[in-house]
Amino acid sequence: MSTMDHIDKVREQILNEAERLGPDDCFSFSCHPGVSCFNECCGDVNIALTPYDVLRLKRRLGLSSTDFLERYTIKPFTKEQKLPVVLLKMDETKPGKPCHLVTAEGCSVYDDRPWPCRMYPIGSASARTEQDPDAPEFFFVMQEEGCEGFAEACSPEGRAGGAKRSWTIRQWMDDQGVPEYNSWGEEFKEISLHPRLQQMELNPQQMEMFYTACYDLDRFRGFVFESSFLDKYEVEPEVVEAMRGGDEALLRFAFRWLRTCLFGEQTVKLSAAVAEQYKKRLEQQGMKPK
Repeated sequence: MSTMDHIDKVREQILNEAERLGPDDCFSFSCHPGVSCFNECCGDVNIALTPYDVLRLKRRLGLSSTDFLERYTIKPFTKEQKLPVVLLKMDETKPGKPCHLVTAEGCSVYDDRPWPCRMYPIGSASARTEQDPDAPEFFFVMQEEGCEGFAEACSPEGRAGGAKRSWTIRQWMDDQGVPEYNSWGEEFKEISLHPRLQQMELNPQQMEMFYTACYDLDRFRGFVFESSFLDKYEVEPEVVEAMRGGDEALLRFAFRWLRTCLFGEQTVKLSAAVAEQYKKRLEQQGMKPK
């Protein structure tokens, strides 16, 4: 079974079998280095990365986005996929296939860990389909075999180091720094769940642009600043300045650019001079400009 087939099977199982919870529902959990299964959940697992996950991780490791993606991720692909997917690479050479970023002491990038790692043992899902595009999101608890965090939370010793044992899902997400990641996730969903994607199939060039703009941010910076892009398109000076010095501003512009180049939205406009040249070429060809 391919990686993407496995992900699809797990998603279907969650939609059909998981108990659906809301943000104010409670669960008990406690994880710390004293738990016997510490780090075991960080191996042989499919962790899909969002654009903001990649931004934080590559910056934490002091790598370019291109180097980070090459060293630490895989990009599974099937013909059914509408968009590129980036997964965190596991170390196939070691028992348990651990994440490359995990040490005996725990996660080496803990403050910049990806969204799925922050959420664990909570997951979120939606039954959204083309027929029901407004299906609500729900939460569920991933109580996996071998995880002692749930039993630890119920034991007298479970409050290790003063750790909280009982949480609402909302409290857990706040404690784990999830809201900032969710905010970026919502911006990404405006692109990845765009209605036009249900009606179109991206060609290889469009798939490459999507991947570059969303994940390979340093290469996208070159696309913007080391080409004629800023001569062809009108970009506000303050946005240009922010992009030069900040990954977040660049990623936000990348989402804006994808709306234009993939969906034809006028979120980034041609410069007046280029637009006029384009108009004249069309008129010479006997075509009417839109």
